[in-house]
Amino acid sequence: MLNISKDTKYIRDSVHGDLCLNETEIKLIDTPQVQRIRRITQLGFISLVYPGANHSRFEHSIGTMYLGSKLAQHLELEEHEKKLVRAASLLHDVGHGPFSHASEPVLGVPHEKLTAKVIKHTCLFDILNEEFNVNEIIKIINGDSELGPLVSGELDVDRMDYLMRDSHYTGVAYGIIDVERIITNMKLDNYLLLNIKAVQAAEATLVARYFMYPSVYQHHTTRIVNAMFRRCLKKSFKEKIINKNKIYEYDEIDIITILRNSEGTIKDFVTRLDNRNLLKTAHSIKLNQFKNPNDIFKIEEKELRKAEEEISEETNIDRDNIIINIADYPRFDEMKTQVYDGEDIYHLNEISSIVGALKIARFNYPDISLYIPKEDKNKIKKFKFENYLDLPEKSENKFDTMHLSQRKLI
Repeated sequence: MLNISKDTKYIRDSVHGDLCLNETEIKLIDTPQVQRIRRITQLGFISLVYPGANHSRFEHSIGTMYLGSKLAQHLELEEHEKKLVRAASLLHDVGHGPFSHASEPVLGVPHEKLTAKVIKHTCLFDILNEEFNVNEIIKIINGDSELGPLVSGELDVDRMDYLMRDSHYTGVAYGIIDVERIITNMKLDNYLLLNIKAVQAAEATLVARYFMYPSVYQHHTTRIVNAMFRRCLKKSFKEKIINKNKIYEYDEIDIITILRNSEGTIKDFVTRLDNRNLLKTAHSIKLNQFKNPNDIFKIEEKELRKAEEEISEETNIDRDNIIINIADYPRFDEMKTQVYDGEDIYHLNEISSIVGALKIARFNYPDISLYIPKEDKNKIKKFKFENYLDLPEKSENKFDTMHLSQRKLI
């Protein structure tokens, strides 16, 4: 058991119940850096699609700490190692920018790097340094140590918590996973290994993520909102309205207040976001229509912007009101989860036919889309992306990228 001193507190979490905090964790939580992530939503603007999705990075962080503690206890780690895992789990998201992943592509820096910066250069360092080697904490957060896979690996406690939590607050049923089954069938032997008895639970996690992408994370309205916000944020950096290098100091209230007090496209877009008067999809192509869907991601940002300019010139639509967006898709790191059967070790994708099907099916939902104001849709006639972008070769057979079981349904 993890030894908890008398100086403890409890937090009631809506997903995991009562969570116990030790003295060091209380000190960490009471810092401005951790309090800031109370004001950073876990899912950004997804509340415009799912009104209940207002949970914060803070809630997710304490939930990750709870699951990290359960896993560390099951693995029978040393007492100090258990505390390391708890601290790393608690702090793993303190570098997230406002609106979480909605802002990350504009920053050009992974939130893990910003997290390391926050830990090293704020009062968090002094608190941690009293009990830990701070670099060990950072290595765990980055997945770079033996304990790293617990918090940042193929099948980690971070992922388990956000699937459960996001499902809970959005109300969708896809994120329900068997955490107990997964945790109690793991062992640490140089690598984090999953007992073959829990393969179905791991597969269910993959299936959950597969459905959460089109339903929540890459919902078509979510993509439009995120694209509009990113345009605002990018312009605010360019015009030096917001200090990009200090983004980890801002919360969402700060950012929205600054954007509302701006002018031009920034003010127009943030007003649209406030009133849910969003751009609309004028045209889209599913990625599974291409022979090699991954090739679409080779199109550079500058090529997309150039295409937007050309569309603007030809249609008389304001250049700033045209956005070409390519949907993301689940990378499924869980496929690399190492599974042991008592004798040999395999990767999950070597022993699971479901994983193979999902690897193909993940391209069925994403698309490349053109967003414009609703009032301008009549200006887009017989639109073809091919006229503006060098797209990958199209598939001759529309079933090429579908799994056999999917073909049978059609």
